[in-house]
Amino acid sequence: MPVYNPPLRDMQFVLHELLNVSAELKALPKHADTDADTINAVLDEGGKFAAEVVFPLNISGDTQGCQLNRDTHEVKAPDGFKAAYERYVAGGWPSLSCDPDFGGQGLPFVVNQCFYEMLNSSNQAWTMYPGLSHGAYECLHAHGTPEQKALYLPKLTSGEWTGTMCLTEPHCGTDLGLLRTKAEPQADGTYKLSGQKIFISAGEHDLAPNIVHLVLARLPDAPPGSKGISLFIVPKFNVAADGSMGARNGIYCGGLEHKMGIHGNATCQMVLDEAVGTLVGQPHKGLAAMFVMMNAARLGVGNQSLGLTEVAYQNALAYAKDRVQMRSLTGVKAPGKPADPIIVHPDVRRMLMTA
Repeated sequence: MPVYNPPLRDMQFVLHELLNVSAELKALPKHADTDADTINAVLDEGGKFAAEVVFPLNISGDTQGCQLNRDTHEVKAPDGFKAAYERYVAGGWPSLSCDPDFGGQGLPFVVNQCFYEMLNSSNQAWTMYPGLSHGAYECLHAHGTPEQKALYLPKLTSGEWTGTMCLTEPHCGTDLGLLRTKAEPQADGTYKLSGQKIFISAGEHDLAPNIVHLVLARLPDAPPGSKGISLFIVPKFNVAADGSMGARNGIYCGGLEHKMGIHGNATCQMVLDEAVGTLVGQPHKGLAAMFVMMNAARLGVGNQSLGLTEVAYQNALAYAKDRVQMRSLTGVKAPGKPADPIIVHPDVRRMLMTA
């Protein structure tokens, strides 16, 4: 059976003995009161959530995957994913390092990163649903208008709504200067967006009632290339000025990608059919604003790798202690067994040490 034990002692060593993070935080006024005991207590509970709630969902995530209803364009996540997300929200986990002005707890970003390392170890597919929301939050926190922040950031902070970034299109991959999605200005100050986006992680799901898509598109007068890209908020359900959800917007999932290892995450082909959006930042300056979210995603991908290597090592170590084959070169180590555990063999130990 797969195993995962949160590496809390390793984290404590790096944070407190190697980096002396508490002393570093005292130089930052908004984090000056964050001490080692607070950090350890948060990560201890976070480790329990990751190991006990999220880790067991790997089986349903891998075997069931996500299910797309092609008539309604709704996506159902694997069994247990929604219930786990509800517990995640109820526990206040989405708001750990968010701004208190929008309902956040204001803890240092490093605490949230440690928590997300454990989430990535326990279940990367599930973790990508709330993970994308942090990038959307950071982008709007940096570039949104006061009205946009008041409308969207409290919902993203609490986890009531989730977020995505919609960049790539079928013909342009990472060369975003070639994107074709159009944004037509409307008399009321909004825009209607039409086009297609692909590889949109958590683009459609049933974990939260609304999804805040950040979409790159071109205005009619946009210059060619990357200098002609603007950024828009396009929610799954339109949002009224009082924050209530309105009619279904014209953005929907047209198909699911099937990515090895993350079948439990809805990697979507998104279609925009005159979807209503609002401009973020200045016209034609959208790529610079989106880089806030893109850089958050890059940190997230690095954290995914760290989390996956940790759980891979733990399972490799458990397997090496359990699997028996041949005898040790220095004599029998398990006389009660027909062969010794493979961890006694030098090359196996070398590989484990490398990991």
